[in-house]
Amino acid sequence: MHQELRQRYNAAFTQEKYEAFLHTMNTSYGEPCTFRISETPIFVPKDLKNKLLKGVEDICSVITAPGFKQRSEAALPDHLRVPGEHEHTQFLQLDFGICKDENGVFVPQLIEMQGFPSLYFFQHLLATSYRKHFDIPASYHHLFGGLDEHGYIDLLRQVIVGQSKPENVILLEVEPEKQNTRIDFWGTAKYLGIKVLCLSKLKREGRDLYYLDENGRRVGVERIYNRIIFDELERRADLPREWDMTTEVNAEWVGHPNWFFRISKHSLPFIQSDFVPKTLFVNELKEIPADLENWVLKPLFSFSGQGVKINITREDVESVDDPSNFILQRKVEYVAGVQTTDPNEPSKCEIRMMMLWDKGWEAPRLVNNLVRMSKGEMVGVRYNKGKEWVGSSVGFFEP
Repeated sequence: MHQELRQRYNAAFTQEKYEAFLHTMNTSYGEPCTFRISETPIFVPKDLKNKLLKGVEDICSVITAPGFKQRSEAALPDHLRVPGEHEHTQFLQLDFGICKDENGVFVPQLIEMQGFPSLYFFQHLLATSYRKHFDIPASYHHLFGGLDEHGYIDLLRQVIVGQSKPENVILLEVEPEKQNTRIDFWGTAKYLGIKVLCLSKLKREGRDLYYLDENGRRVGVERIYNRIIFDELERRADLPREWDMTTEVNAEWVGHPNWFFRISKHSLPFIQSDFVPKTLFVNELKEIPADLENWVLKPLFSFSGQGVKINITREDVESVDDPSNFILQRKVEYVAGVQTTDPNEPSKCEIRMMMLWDKGWEAPRLVNNLVRMSKGEMVGVRYNKGKEWVGSSVGFFEP
């Protein structure tokens, strides 16, 4: 990472600044954040930025190719197929682990991809709060393509709300008030004025969907900003609902559920790039690799790293109950490249490149980024308990 800026930031860091920063984060959207926020952003040097942009370009060239939708049919479970699908996803996330090549140079490696929304509004708050409380160079930006703060919000409004009135657009989740990422929901509601709604509160009459507002008034639903992951929904047989999401209604999806499956780890074996590690479908293995210590076993459609095995044996691979839903991915080694105030314990990081793809656009547009910092074996809360300078963060990119 950018060493000069890193040294300057660390030298000026104080716990008092961090506490003031957290106060801003915990009060701006009406509720404190439920996950750890790192003491620092990362400063991405130009060479690494250019590699990330090339990785994004390589991957998007596969996703925008004419045959991609047909090729991804196998990723879509028949019992979860939802009608009303768009020609392309409206949201795209690409997660890159930051590693070093054989010459000791920083290089990104794709770890995960999702045709699903991310924390667009939380990351906006996070970046502006770092800038408010710490010395971030004015020429370094977290947004892309010349976007400023107002242009970014306007673009999100264009994609999510469209031509509808905000009250006719809902952010749909399963018990949103209990989700770990709920702070992003409240930020979405604050900026866009849309309703955050649990599936159990959504009403149906024929093909029409509606909800009751605070005064008991019936409000029609025209657009659904979907944040429901079917994996979680299938585990919630106890959740009352009037609408089965796989049935057709008079409402438009913003972030159609089918694209969560189409753009996922299922896509990785089809991408050839210096920034994408070799990936194999388990059910297509002619033989199990002899060097399993260099591979990771992953379920195709889990979220937040659930079910991932990083130290695997032949038995792990042979005992997979549904080989068509698992991949082997060449292991990459994250580099502990972010120096912290503890000189003996630098942090690793993962950078998510966040995109939007509105109707009429030829390709997705890169708009923002999300960073997760770690000192553990993997990126995730359970691997970083009791550690500092880890957690949620954002990247500021050298111009």
